[in-house]
Amino acid sequence: MNLPTAHIERIKALGYSESEARFLCIVAVFSGYFTLGHFRIFTGSAYGKRSTRFAQKLLKHGHATVRDDLRRGSIFHLFSRTLYGKIEKDNLRNRKKHSFDFVRTRLVLLDFILASQELAYFETEQDKVNFFTETMGVSKDCLPVKVYKGRPGNPPTTRYFVDKFPLFLAPPFAGTPPVVTLSYVDSGPHSPSSFIAHLGAYQNLFRQLHRFRFLYITDRQAYFPNAEEQFRSLVKQPLESDVSSDIQRYFRIRKKWESHQYIVPITEDLEFLKEARERFNGDRFDTLYHAWRLGRLGDHELRVELSKLVPNRTAFFDTYLLHRRGSPRATDSGQGDGCLNDSPHPSLDLPRHPEISGDSSEHKRCL
Repeated sequence: MNLPTAHIERIKALGYSESEARFLCIVAVFSGYFTLGHFRIFTGSAYGKRSTRFAQKLLKHGHATVRDDLRRGSIFHLFSRTLYGKIEKDNLRNRKKHSFDFVRTRLVLLDFILASQELAYFETEQDKVNFFTETMGVSKDCLPVKVYKGRPGNPPTTRYFVDKFPLFLAPPFAGTPPVVTLSYVDSGPHSPSSFIAHLGAYQNLFRQLHRFRFLYITDRQAYFPNAEEQFRSLVKQPLESDVSSDIQRYFRIRKKWESHQYIVPITEDLEFLKEARERFNGDRFDTLYHAWRLGRLGDHELRVELSKLVPNRTAFFDTYLLHRRGSPRATDSGQGDGCLNDSPHPSLDLPRHPEISGDSSEHKRCL
């Protein structure tokens, strides 16, 4: 992880030490939320005055608010526009008020980031978009996207990689070249449908990558088998198999549908057509389809072209288990004892800012 020196110095100028400034920079970029347990892990400190003084400083300056959670203890939200502005990221949505599920996921995400500081992350939405479109040559149409409706009179906003899960380059195993590594952070309670929806949102991107790694991050070991099976059936097997026959079937059904040849719609064909339109979306497939439909490509020529169009793909799947107490660590042994969780700590006599909607003031609460 490369933290710009200028950013650290600017945060220090607000009254923070070197280690405090580095920690706040990481929290601002990746999470927005943290506990004092995270701070102690980052600084290697124990319970005591150091973390208490840090918390009091944050609240006194109006850079964070705090609320209590039975599972994680006191949860701090770093929301100050001034502080985010020091690292040139005052528009990050981490500053905004979020749901409990979002906060819980961000805390687990931060567990992972603090345990894996050696990785070079693509930090922001624009970093990720630039990597795939400029370095990997992937069309922007294939990136995971979400469109937010604007206020009346304002245009909608298009956002990419809204999950903000870790994305970086890393070898799939020792001695191999690094590949792009995408991830999913499962903070529980387990919801298989959420993971399935996440994989669905990335399907178009997966199909553009020859080799990639997917990392499933959680603090609950019991989730691993089901997640691996879902990834294998929804992503790995379809991508690594020969799909040329599926494309030819898609072309035949699409031609029949567009020619109004279905007297009685066949449910199986229509379901396949709907899935295939998403699966084989893009100019390359449309160009081949229209050439084949107009007779400029015969079936044999189409098969030859498809063999060039659809490359061999390899999708790696790994799991990352976060451990209870102390620094989390990666494991592929299936051993672990739950989640990263602070043991009971002395209550902090910390001031709470009143909860006020919005975030235009440094002293307004923004959870």
